[in-house]
Amino acid sequence: MFNEKYFKPGVFFLSTIPFLFILYKIYFNKLGPEPVKEITHYTGEWTLIFICLTLSMTPLKRLTNLTMWVSFRRMLGLFVFFYASLHLLTYIGIDYRFNWQPILDDVFKKKYIFIGFSAWLLLIPLAITSSQKMIKLLKNNWKRLHRLIYIIAIFGSLHYIWLSKTIFFKPLVYLVIILVLLALRIKIKKRNVNYG
Repeated sequence: MFNEKYFKPGVFFLSTIPFLFILYKIYFNKLGPEPVKEITHYTGEWTLIFICLTLSMTPLKRLTNLTMWVSFRRMLGLFVFFYASLHLLTYIGIDYRFNWQPILDDVFKKKYIFIGFSAWLLLIPLAITSSQKMIKLLKNNWKRLHRLIYIIAIFGSLHYIWLSKTIFFKPLVYLVIILVLLALRIKIKKRNVNYG
């Protein structure tokens, strides 16, 4: 029998590796000719990866009959917020140096910026209500609120697709993975309803 308390530190450590890796590349000046672009794309892609990992926990629970998967879901969800925030901070802090006027112009004029920023805003209430105390406080409303992750996942994949002006294959792969994971969740819910 798996004991989740032994696995959680390992999952946490593995989840920090992308962050440690980008710190290594920054420190040793290994970001290539466009360092800001490299950091932005790297953190954005890892945000999508963690969205996919978060969405995969419920299907994995169903497929393996192991409840330990859902115990990692909250932690992985917080890493979604962590990497999304790094992605945003790179854009507003390093790229634009907190010059708010051009940032606001981008948000309202460029659809990929608008939908990406919207996805980050939707992540905030999920991060704030991620604690066990908030789960007890919100009860059934907590589940309803955290279904925002489905919208966030779609927004994140569209952000990547609209950002990629020439190379669409990789962003489309993420969209397909997200749609499959969402479809699996729908099937799981239908089965749960059918079997009571």
